[in-house]
Amino acid sequence: MNDDGRPLFQQIAELVENSIIDGSLPEDGQVPSTNELAAFHRINPATAAKGLGQLVAEGILYKKRGIGMFVTIGARDALRFRRREHFVRQYIDPLIAEADKLGMSITELKSMLDNREEIR
Repeated sequence: MNDDGRPLFQQIAELVENSIIDGSLPEDGQVPSTNELAAFHRINPATAAKGLGQLVAEGILYKKRGIGMFVTIGARDALRFRRREHFVRQYIDPLIAEADKLGMSITELKSMLDNREEIR
């Protein structure tokens, strides 16, 4: 787990989200149990359960009584959409605001991004 100041349950939820986005946890696939997550990350099972519970509340996971938790159909697309919105607010909006302060047009900004791509 990262020591980035965020609560551990949120980090667990993000790890599960990342696994859904990258396809290592497929839609309708079973998610590791709270005990498995707790043992692997050396955290309290209640903390792991809270992270998974958050994803259930968001509709990303669903419970099958007595069996475990599973990835909801459509979860990957929903997570990607949510992450893209966050990406725009976190990175693109401030980038455009800074470019505007510098008197740069969107066209110039796009050109800079295209040139960065060519360098890579």
